[in-house]
Amino acid sequence: MIARGGDLDAAVERLREENPSGPLEPDAPHVIGPKLLVCLPTYNEADNLERMVKAIRTWLACDVLVIDDGSPDGTGKIADRLSAALDGVHVLHKQDKAGLGHAYLAGFAWGLERGYERLFQIDCDFSHAPWDIARLAYAGLDHELVIGSRYVPGGGTEGWVFRRRMLSKGGNLYAKLFLGFGIEDYTAGFRCYHASLLRRIDLSNIAASGYSFQVEMTYRSRQAGATIRELPIRFVDRVEGVSKMTGSIAREALRVIPGLRFGR
Repeated sequence: MIARGGDLDAAVERLREENPSGPLEPDAPHVIGPKLLVCLPTYNEADNLERMVKAIRTWLACDVLVIDDGSPDGTGKIADRLSAALDGVHVLHKQDKAGLGHAYLAGFAWGLERGYERLFQIDCDFSHAPWDIARLAYAGLDHELVIGSRYVPGGGTEGWVFRRRMLSKGGNLYAKLFLGFGIEDYTAGFRCYHASLLRRIDLSNIAASGYSFQVEMTYRSRQAGATIRELPIRFVDRVEGVSKMTGSIAREALRVIPGLRFGR
């Protein structure tokens, strides 16, 4: 449930008008809701997990589901310890290392079964600023899908080499050419979904397993008639750990995106 007192209403209106891409004031009202679930996929995030979970819950009153993909660095054990110590922190252990998309689908299924009303995606490596999750939650009051976008005015990236920037921008242009314009950041991984939208999408038919998962979910959301909003964010290249961006991700996009357009 959402607390809709006067202070929160004022904060919502301010955020809608100003749309700041930065931390909220420390005493700003939070979105209150035991029916909010943040899905946090992990693979070798031992350096980041505890700090990220605590940061998320500083800015948003929510539950967190860690979906660990069999990390050999002990991330799963850290997740179990956090779950035992903190109410509202849960863990799914996967051993198949089937990719980011499968991790999110498992998280969505878990959350929908338990009646969560809004489900969030965020990277565990602090590429997405934790304070921005409250902005997504506010925008989600009247939009079924909110995308933290790098490519709308006010958004951007930091710390990317030229090749990484070109891969990302090229991937988004490729998606637009096949799937339609109107979305600036098809590949964004920082999102808020309403459960009603996820139930309208046939999640069992989602084929992409890597980062093309974001593209497919955006396309399926548009097909389902979702109300969509893009909020500007600053995406900062990961602070700790090793990047998971590989050439295979680009190859998957080349294969998956045309299949969406032409009805695989």
